[in-house]
Amino acid sequence: MTRIAILAACFWASSVAANENIADQYPASALYSPPVEFIPGVYSAIGATAPPTYENSGHNNNLSFIITGEGVVVINGGGAYVLAKALHDEIKALTDEPVVLVVNENGQGHAMLGNSYWVAQNVPIIAHEDAAAEFEERGFRILDAMQQLNRDKAEGTFLQAPTQTFSDEYITELGDYRIEVRYLGPSHSAGDVVVWLPNQGLVIAGDMAFHERMLPLFEDTYTLDWLETWNNAFETLGATYVIPGHGHPTNMDQVRRYTKGYLEYLRAQIGELIENGGGLAEAYYVDQSPYAHLDTFEELATKNAGRVFEQMEFE
Repeated sequence: MTRIAILAACFWASSVAANENIADQYPASALYSPPVEFIPGVYSAIGATAPPTYENSGHNNNLSFIITGEGVVVINGGGAYVLAKALHDEIKALTDEPVVLVVNENGQGHAMLGNSYWVAQNVPIIAHEDAAAEFEERGFRILDAMQQLNRDKAEGTFLQAPTQTFSDEYITELGDYRIEVRYLGPSHSAGDVVVWLPNQGLVIAGDMAFHERMLPLFEDTYTLDWLETWNNAFETLGATYVIPGHGHPTNMDQVRRYTKGYLEYLRAQIGELIENGGGLAEAYYVDQSPYAHLDTFEELATKNAGRVFEQMEFE
């Protein structure tokens, strides 16, 4: 058995599969599930592969961290003060090392709203400049939506931008870890970054990569750009291990199949429809059955098809 297979087997043996039908896997905490060590020193608390709900406290993305021996680096601020605090409680139960850096993987609420907790701990928070601009522009709407969803669990959360931004990459070395926070190019949302650990062959991919739930396409998600970034930058990392933005840690074959493969498949379906003179109404019903087993398929498949049609008819 290969090392990746052994690690994956150990991870799955100790972790219940995230599922949109399981409301909460960890009732003792605001977190949807407890952090699990994937490779030595690298942990992730896997969020629900479902839309945010009161039951999952909005924890529907992965909150990861690296215990380096010289401090802890957290990837994602969390979707609320309560989630960031709960993650920090788990970190303090594992190590006496202080949190020395928080990375926001993009400008969405589940990446940045927990900054309100981390800034109170005097921890530097970094993000790509486009993610910071997105959060500044949409922050009040993001906060309002979270407050309506989380109600009492929203207490303590306020809008807190990252304390530092970058344009291409941010690199730090702590212990045995060279941590490269990289902007690879346009993908899922504004300012999406990956955290690349070259010494470990692991990428914390954020929303660059999906595999257990269907990826969502926003109004400003351009699938052709995403595929170009994937082929020209993400693949060239040569990662062995992948922690995606949603769902359990895995390998490149899986995220390639369900991210790049899905985008190529859907574009091919829509391209054929356009070539045959079809319109937007027909686009919603193109065959996406090879991906129907993914969580959030019912919520996202038709929306994705419509957005790809609107893009491709003008390409």
